[in-house]
Amino acid sequence: MIVAEAVGRVLAACGVETVFGVVGSGNFHVTNALVASGVRYVAARHEGGATTMADAYARMSGRVGVVSVHQGPGLTNAMTGLTEAAKSRTPMVLLAGEATEVSSNFHIDQAALAGAVGAVPMRVTSAEGAGEQASEAYRVAVEERRTVLLNLPLDIQAAPFDGPLEAGRASGRSSAVTGTSGAPSPGAVMELARLLSGSRRPVFIAGRGARHARRELEELADLVGALPATSAVARGLFRGSPWDLDVSGGFATPLTAELIRDADLVIGWGCALNMWTTRHGTLISPGTKVAKVDLDPAALKAYVPVDLGVVGDVGLVASALTTHLTEPKPEAAGRGYRSPEIARRIQAEGRWRAVPYEDESGGGRIDPRTLTIGLDDLLPRERIISIDSGNFMGYPSMFLDVPDEGGFCFTQAFQSIGLGLATAIGAAVARPDRLPVAALGDGGALMSIAELETVVRLGLPMVIVVYDDEAYGAEVHHFGPHGHPLDTVRFPPADLAAIARGHGFAAVTVTERADLAGVAEWLDGPRDRPLLVHAKVTGEHGSWWLEEAFKGH
Repeated sequence: MIVAEAVGRVLAACGVETVFGVVGSGNFHVTNALVASGVRYVAARHEGGATTMADAYARMSGRVGVVSVHQGPGLTNAMTGLTEAAKSRTPMVLLAGEATEVSSNFHIDQAALAGAVGAVPMRVTSAEGAGEQASEAYRVAVEERRTVLLNLPLDIQAAPFDGPLEAGRASGRSSAVTGTSGAPSPGAVMELARLLSGSRRPVFIAGRGARHARRELEELADLVGALPATSAVARGLFRGSPWDLDVSGGFATPLTAELIRDADLVIGWGCALNMWTTRHGTLISPGTKVAKVDLDPAALKAYVPVDLGVVGDVGLVASALTTHLTEPKPEAAGRGYRSPEIARRIQAEGRWRAVPYEDESGGGRIDPRTLTIGLDDLLPRERIISIDSGNFMGYPSMFLDVPDEGGFCFTQAFQSIGLGLATAIGAAVARPDRLPVAALGDGGALMSIAELETVVRLGLPMVIVVYDDEAYGAEVHHFGPHGHPLDTVRFPPADLAAIARGHGFAAVTVTERADLAGVAEWLDGPRDRPLLVHAKVTGEHGSWWLEEAFKGH
């Protein structure tokens, strides 16, 4: 056995079930060793796509994402996806061959690249320690919730290996999802209980770090009368609750924004409360108390000043608070923000579909709101929505409903366009029980178009919706009002439906609501090939969330 094979076998023993990648000479043997150990290999057409697929897979499955790429250009091609994963603290191991000889055309400082984007650079440094080092990379991904680059030098990969093939102590599902560690200090729990006891209008905003703790958060919210909301990445967590405010921030409905601004206490649960979630801070009113609960102490000091930061797992902290408020001082709970009038307003105004708008469809183009509402009516409830970035992104993010927190995958920590299709593929691999839906702009779709072949090859019954305004819409609406020339961000028409058919898709072009009959026909059929919906959308002005975001520029 050589070292490359040993690394693959050790990672398989750690619990790796799926690896995404593009195979070259530098990662050929480690990838084959993973496959020989029973790990599923999903081939992408570009390393950037493979890395984002693994990121989405980790988010939706609760398992560590694993990627395998070639040395040098294989890694540089993966960098945008690696950056997104690192910024999102996605538990991931990226395996990359490494050319250590300076004279090699493939030689670059791979560790420096990883460190520059926030990933953890690690390396197999010897044949004797290869198994232990591979296991340690997996442990860091799981227990520290980090994105790890494990460099595999070519000379060491080829060396004989006769050491132990032990998986180490980190295996199975990621603690970032299951919340298996992070007991809070009793003093911090008491201080947060004091804030809750004094609050009459508490709001909980749950982020990705709270997705495992719906039961505990709802029990506490019911006790103290809090209204629950989420960041975009945790959308759907409280779906089904009559008090669910849906998403806080730029995607918030007018009612949600109003109720959060009127809160006297906002608690971020596994949520950074960044500029998007707080609308550049405008949703936190003067005098409102702010608390955060997070496993990462650094997150408690980021973005907005807090009155109290609690280090701990969200579920454990919420359970401890429920116990504290119920047993010693039952009279301290039960006031809260809930009333029959608030319940009535959430029922009537709590979703974007309930907000009136003037349909701007016409002239061979469909209003993106009308398009998305029509799709929401047609698509089955058991869906998983993946969103690319751009001017269009608010429409599918807020008008396509999701069944729960497992129905929405949002790889937008780096705000890169072009990740949405790969996100949908990774999410589909993680959750084959749901209809995968990718929502893309025309710019992001054309950037990632090679992965259409991956969708067909994998046999995914995916619906891809392209919101086509024939432009980089965000730039059009950012710079256009100031009189700048826009020729660099506008493009001639492209027949995306024909391109999709060339890859083996079914495809429909939508310019008015009646054209959605083609989507209904596909849904009623065998779904034996994926569907691309080429929607020619209106683009006279920016979406509401973009207009809000530009206020911060």
